This record gives sequence, C-alpha cells and structure tokens, in this order.
Amino acid sequence: MDEDIRKRAEEAAEVNALFNALKHGGDAQVGAIMGPLMGENPEFREYGDEIAGVVAPVVERVNGMDQAEKRERLAELAPERVEELDADEEEDEHPLPDLPNAEEGGVRMRVAPNPNSPWHIGHARMAAVVGTYKERYDGEFVCRFDDTDPDTKRPDLDAYDAILKAIDYLGFEPDEVVRASDRVDIYYDHARELIDEMGAYTCSCPAEEFSDLKNAGEACPHREKAAGTVHEEFSAMVDGEYGAGEMVLRVRTDIEHKNPALRDWVAFRVVDTPHPREEAAAYRCWPMLDFQSGVDDHLMGVTHIIRGIDLQDSAKRQGFVYDYFGWEYPEVVHWGHVEVDEYDVPLSSSTIVERVAAGELDGWDDPRAPTVASLRRRGIRGEALVAAMVELGTSTSNVDLAMSSVYAHNRELIDDDTDRAFLVRDDPDHGGGAVERQVVGGPDAGEPPVHPDHEDRGTRSIPVDSGVLVESADLPERGQRVWLKGYGCVRHTRDALEYTGDDIEVVRDGNVPVVHWVPAEANVPVRMRTMDGDVWGYGEPGVAEYDRDEMLQFERVGFVRIDDPGEEVVAYFAHK
Repeated sequence: MDEDIRKRAEEAAEVNALFNALKHGGDAQVGAIMGPLMGENPEFREYGDEIAGVVAPVVERVNGMDQAEKRERLAELAPERVEELDADEEEDEHPLPDLPNAEEGGVRMRVAPNPNSPWHIGHARMAAVVGTYKERYDGEFVCRFDDTDPDTKRPDLDAYDAILKAIDYLGFEPDEVVRASDRVDIYYDHARELIDEMGAYTCSCPAEEFSDLKNAGEACPHREKAAGTVHEEFSAMVDGEYGAGEMVLRVRTDIEHKNPALRDWVAFRVVDTPHPREEAAAYRCWPMLDFQSGVDDHLMGVTHIIRGIDLQDSAKRQGFVYDYFGWEYPEVVHWGHVEVDEYDVPLSSSTIVERVAAGELDGWDDPRAPTVASLRRRGIRGEALVAAMVELGTSTSNVDLAMSSVYAHNRELIDDDTDRAFLVRDDPDHGGGAVERQVVGGPDAGEPPVHPDHEDRGTRSIPVDSGVLVESADLPERGQRVWLKGYGCVRHTRDALEYTGDDIEVVRDGNVPVVHWVPAEANVPVRMRTMDGDVWGYGEPGVAEYDRDEMLQFERVGFVRIDDPGEEVVAYFAHK
C-alpha cells in the first residue's frame, strides 16, 4: 500500500470512527465502519486486510477520547457529519430500512431457495436480511424450497439439508420448513379453480409459434376453449397423457399488454424427467415458479417479499392470478444483485458445481470456493457474514460485498478468545522457506504470552535447545540483530543466532525487527489451507494440543481454524 492510500484510509477511518462512536454513544467498532469505508472508497478494496490494519489503531485512538473531544474533532474534520448526527438524533437506528406497512408481530417473510446446490455467499444475503427483519419485528419466516423444476434446475437431494445448515450457521431458525414438491396437488386444485374463473386455458401451440403470436399481440387459437375442454386436457396433463412440450396451461392475461413477457404466461408444463425426491417422482405436470410461488405466498400468509430487481415481472404475472382469486398481494421490496470480491471462482452455483465435478475444487467447503460452507470451515462466524450483509441494505442498485468487512466483523468476535501461536512457513512464496539456526548464549526456552491482552492466561514455553526455524525473509544479514518474539534479541553470526541480552528498547527504537519462530525439532508439521492454495510449515509444540474447530492466531500470519489435529495439523486460514 503506498503512502497516499494509507493516509487517505486513516483520514476516512477517523471520520467514520468518530461518527460511529457519537451516533451510538459508545466506542467505535472496526467491523461497523469497514463496510461504509470500503463502499465509499472502492479504490481501497484491493488492499483489503491492509486497510483493516490501518483502521484498527485509528479506532483505538478515537475510543480514547471523551464524547466532547470526539464531537469537536468531527466538527473539525467533517462538519457536515455533525449536522447529519443532529438531524438523525431521533432516527431509527436499525441498520435496515423500515418494511412498508409493517407492524410489530405481523410480519411473515420467506426464504425460497431452489435446492439445486448448496449456497454460495450471495445466497446468504436473503436469509441474513429476512432473519434480521424477523427479529426486528418479532415476526416469522418460512424456508420454502421452491423445487418444482426437476429438469433445468434439478434439485440436489443433499442441498436441502445443506441449506438448512447454512441458515442455522447464520444464526436463524425458520418457523416453518416446506418443500413445494410436497404440495403439487394444492397447485392442481388452484389451477382448476382458475380454469373455472376463465383465467386459464390449455395450449398446444409450438413454443416458437406462440412466441410469434404473443409478440404480435395476437391470441392463439386455443384461448377461447370451453372450460370443460380445458379441464379435460389439464387432467390429461396431470395423468401423464402428454409428453414434454405437447401441452401447457396458460394464465389468461392481456394479450395486448405493453409488456410481452406478461402476455398469457405458462403456469404448468409437462416434464418427462422424474423428480429426484421419491415422494414426488410420480408427478409429470409441474407448475412454473411464478404460479407455484404466487399461490404459496398467499396460502402461507407471507406479508413481505424481498426479491431481485430483475424479477419485477414476477409480481406483475402473479398479480393476474391474485386478481382472479380476489387476493391481496404482499408488500414487495426489490433489491439489486450482490457481488463478492477476493475470489477467483465466480459467484455461480453452476460454475462451482462444474469445478467440483472436475476436481478443480475439493468440494463446496474448499477455501477457494465462494460458499457458505467454505466460510464456516475457515472459522468465520455466521454472525459476521450477517452483519456485513445487513450493512449493504436493500438498495435497488447492485452492491459489492467486501470480504474485508466480513473479516473485520469476525475479528471483533474472535480476537479476544483466540490464543496465539507461531507458524514458520516453509514455502518460497510465503516467507521464503524455513531456515534453521542454532541459538547460543541465551535462555533455554522462549515464553511468549498465550494472549497479549490477557496476562492471566499465562505463557507458552517453546524450547530452543535444538535450534530454531525462522522464515528466510526474517533472517537478518550476518552481523545484524533480530528479536525472536517471546525470547529476546539475537545477532546473526556466521552460523548461529547469538543471544545479546539487549533490552526491548532496541525494538521500540525501530532498529530491531520482531519475528516469529519455532524449535527446529520439537515442532508440529502444519498444512494451512488458504484461498490461494495450500501452504506448508511448522508450528510451535502447543499447536498439537488444540482440538478440531478451535481457533488460533498464527502471529504475523493470521487467524486459522483447526480442522484436523492429527500428526500433521491441518488448519484452514480465515483472515489476517
């Protein structure tokens, strides 16, 4: 990071930290300001974790001021933000905008995943926001699997449980779990009612032929069939007497509607491919999503729907069905798409499926995959992802999720409880590889703290009698000194590190760098799995004592989650 970027990041961080602290009447939080900071300054995003390192000391400095000092400093730096504070004194501090026409205890929303794969990170946004609204309004939410497409979006039987686990990971529990493929007969009943209302008709026009008629605003020859004939042909669809593409059931709308996409749209079609769920395998006549979802939203009492801005036509299509039945349509909030930075793998279920199948990814929890399962395995807490998603709001514009914001929230959640340890990477791309040197003339062991902020947790004893390993990038030129963290100052002689006994002041004066290290023999082989591939190295002896799922911070490297505490410890890198 060049000096100009650093300076601008410090200035922007100070303004945001002051504003955050004054608005909430307490200390500023790194996680709370990282989202707005990165959103307002897209040029910072490529520096990710480095920006977080710049922000933290600024926040600490701001938190050392009293309220009057904070306000005075903000007025000096950004007087318009003080005016904003004064104008917003009575404003609701919820991170999300109010739902339209929402009442406490009267909100019921839905998460409606298609279970054709586990969730990538983008999918988590809906559950994060809906779950947050549920808590805010003391409402309810339904997880409804919209699994009525056994062909083009064929359900994956493992995805049902994977999605429910993802929702649990985010910290929410649905009030009801429903599979649309269990409700096909309900959709049939409503189709028959719609036929009685002259709201639907069976059509055997070839797809291209109907498309030409629709685009010309002309009715197809089947539009005025008698209801009795429509019932007979729809029953034949249900009974499997037609093959795919031979007959559909259309909702009668306005054939001259200014938007051709709304003209007499398909409500049911025949699918020859059996559904993978045994309970639904016998059905061949399946509802299209707009019909199924529209009926279910009404029957399940959904009051508010969040959907993508690109799906505005869905509400309009469903509106015709609601009008036929005399139903009131739920309130709708449309939002833009979310994109996620840092990953080389696109935020696409189909692409991830392909790469897993090709062996390019080890699975959906591969650290290189932009998935919920990957974040969980890396030790990133669901609440950190929720906080970052909620900060994006519900704008109709497309938004970018900066993973540095997720990491900042996670760092606040785990830092205080996470023990420290040393890892020497034996990798030419990370530290240059491990180098062994004997240590002469000093103590028998180093005694770094288990946690620098908690003396009561004690120290770690790391022996040096067999020599030490350091990363080659940390080994000074011969004759120069280096501070082995938790041990002391040593000078690199011709073939060893000679203990000098210098005081810590040599570090504070900036003359001697501080480095991490491990014993040359009593170490633990470590395989660290990262977004950039696997990194091998050696951990201090105590690393072997941690259990699966425990978090560690490898000092000067980053936070990791212990995945396999065997003879070779496997750890998943979370973030710096």
